Amino acid sequence: MKLKLIMLLLIGVITSVHAQNSGSVSGKVLEKATNAPISYATIAVKEEGKTIASGVTDDKGDFILKNIPLKNYILEIQYIGFKNYKANLYFNDSKKEYTFKVALEEEATQLKGVNIISERSTIEQKIDRKVITVGKDLTTAGASASEIMNNIPSVNVDQDGKLSLRGNSNVRVLIDGRPSNIDPAQLLKQIPSTSIKKIELITNPSAKYNPEGMSGIINIILHKNANTGFNGSFNAGITFGKTAKYNNSLDLNYKVGKVNFFGSAGRNFGVYENKGQIDRLDTDLTQNLKITNDNDSYLYKIGMDYYINDNNTISVYTNQNSFTGLGNVNTNINYGVGGPIKNIYQKSIYDGKNNNNTYNLAYKHLFKKEGHTLDVEGNFNDYKQPQTAYFDTKTTDNTSNALTSLYNDYIKDVRKNSTLNIDYVNPLDKKTTLEAGAEARITRTSSDYTTGNPNVLPESRVSNYTYDTDIYSAYVTFGQKFTKFSYQIGARFESYKVQANLNYGQTKFNDDYVTLYPSAYFTYNLNENNTFQFSYSRRVDRPSIEQTKPIREFSTPLVTSFGNPELRPQFTNSVEINYTKTIGKSTFTAGVYVRSINDQISRTLYPDEADETHQKQIMSYTNFDHNTAYGFEMSANYKAAKWLDIQPSIDFSSINQQGIVFIIDPVTNLSTPISKSIDANSFNARLNANFKANKRLSFLLFGFYRGPVDGIQNNSHDMYKMDAGTRYTLLDSKMTLSLRFNDVFNTMKYAFDATNPYPQKGEFRWESQTVYFGLSYNFGGGKNKSLQRKQREDNTNKSGGGMF
Repeated sequence: MKLKLIMLLLIGVITSVHAQNSGSVSGKVLEKATNAPISYATIAVKEEGKTIASGVTDDKGDFILKNIPLKNYILEIQYIGFKNYKANLYFNDSKKEYTFKVALEEEATQLKGVNIISERSTIEQKIDRKVITVGKDLTTAGASASEIMNNIPSVNVDQDGKLSLRGNSNVRVLIDGRPSNIDPAQLLKQIPSTSIKKIELITNPSAKYNPEGMSGIINIILHKNANTGFNGSFNAGITFGKTAKYNNSLDLNYKVGKVNFFGSAGRNFGVYENKGQIDRLDTDLTQNLKITNDNDSYLYKIGMDYYINDNNTISVYTNQNSFTGLGNVNTNINYGVGGPIKNIYQKSIYDGKNNNNTYNLAYKHLFKKEGHTLDVEGNFNDYKQPQTAYFDTKTTDNTSNALTSLYNDYIKDVRKNSTLNIDYVNPLDKKTTLEAGAEARITRTSSDYTTGNPNVLPESRVSNYTYDTDIYSAYVTFGQKFTKFSYQIGARFESYKVQANLNYGQTKFNDDYVTLYPSAYFTYNLNENNTFQFSYSRRVDRPSIEQTKPIREFSTPLVTSFGNPELRPQFTNSVEINYTKTIGKSTFTAGVYVRSINDQISRTLYPDEADETHQKQIMSYTNFDHNTAYGFEMSANYKAAKWLDIQPSIDFSSINQQGIVFIIDPVTNLSTPISKSIDANSFNARLNANFKANKRLSFLLFGFYRGPVDGIQNNSHDMYKMDAGTRYTLLDSKMTLSLRFNDVFNTMKYAFDATNPYPQKGEFRWESQTVYFGLSYNFGGGKNKSLQRKQREDNTNKSGGGMF
């Protein structure tokens, strides 16, 4: 008993002596606007960037840090959504205690804890990407992400919804840094525009990103509310065209203590029309098409962040996407006088749906050293798309006799994509950063195809096609920052294995190789307003299942599209030089780039040898030899006056395209293949202007021009339009009413002409002239504290190139 008492006294004496030779800091953290306490704010005492002691505020906003050695330090107080607070600490024998009462000031983007969308979109040039923060001027462009993409510099969306970046369709589309198995054209139509927070254009990704996509990556970041308490936002809109289209979304969030729950739901539905006519110039043949799509899509997201402590966070979420579409394609082909037949009328119905489910688990660890992090993330994506197509074809000869042909197609696509990532970041010192990581991607795809006369089952033909890939990669990057100069060099090593199998082994295709993908970035800050950047990267475009499977993508009486199982990967070496200038609140960016491309994947169009009438054509893909692409772009975010913002942009791209075209002998109708090479030039210009009448009312104008583009198979004509709109805010800026008149003069159309294999011209029009009305309402309160998830990019399957 005496021994225990002696030990307790000894411990007490040691503790007392240690306390006498150490200091403490305590205080309270409040919100400046409301004087309300802020819980879970980060408190850190640092010595030359190294954390000596740290903690968080309690529910009353109080904190205390003890046993701090008597030296000089910096006190830092941080909370997401607020400006950081710093103070000097000078501990000595006469000053061992500090007490603070700190009122943190909100960032400009926060208002009473509700995420308020800014009036205008902003463009920020970062070291490896261009970031567009989506404002109300873009969300009022239309109901879906597809409709606002043409407002983004360097991005184009054609009449089929196909996306291109800098004039090239080899682009990867990611959602929150993760891939989706959905065709990007379809995916963009399913995401409500009001659910988008930012759009990142990564035109020359570094080695830490996956090397897929010649023209780069488009990463769409969705809103994720993480404010304390219960809060959210509701958005709804209606588009008036030939028929009404509807969109709505609801984002909800509840945060209490260490747990944050978040969820969202959105829906887009309506009927869309597209009409076209194609004329053969060497005959009287005319082809008229009328296309209608009745689409209905749902997008759900639910998840949870758990803040284990100040250094460890775990997060889980799932995205659930469901889409149903009923497409009608009516094709009327009139051969005119003297044709082999009088006309063909085909009614096609494409009845399809898909379910795309994503499950994500992430863990983040913050080491004691600032910026020292470890991220581990697992992602599983399950995609199923069954489709039934009905073809009813009626052929009338010159004696008015009619022949009817019926057949059905059944296609079932199933894809499973599993991904595991590990990323490590270590700031070796104030100037030097080392990053490393590894990734495994396993993709399994299967496509079952059945076709034949539904009334004669024995004639039906069944095909099965599988396309599986295993990709294992590791990367390392090393970067240093100096006063005006910084650089980052890196390399990614990747093992790629693909196995394609048609009809259970009747036709096989295998490829297995290891590739190195280097990258380099060099940045020079002439001063705080002028920045130059040089970058290099090597990238790859691998054939997707849609480009390789020998199963029809679409079919009309004259054109049928198939894939090519023997496509090889396309490799690209890309060099960019960018310049950014800041003038007050205005920003100007400009850039030039050059790409060297090997084994380019291109579309081909050739006569169907099985067609005795010599009228039908097959559309597919093939590889061509080396070519070069180059281009430039310029954009600005100019604050002309307090009431006027102007965002002009132009871009130009040129690529040498090679392909095979067929020359038809007008006497024998026999075709001869020849090689054709052209320089395809593309020019685009945009102008977005916002006029602010007062604090609540503003107006916008948007102009768009796309120049003509020559192609291997056909030459596209120019396109242009002008939009006008207005916005009105009320209820302390929590509610916004939007009205936009798209394509005011009804000028948008897609027109083309071609020489081979037949001289022809055509024009397609869709519901471009529409009126959109939208409502947005934000509710709830509290302050933001969310997991800062690592935004990464990944490989995703690209779709076929569409009909035109």
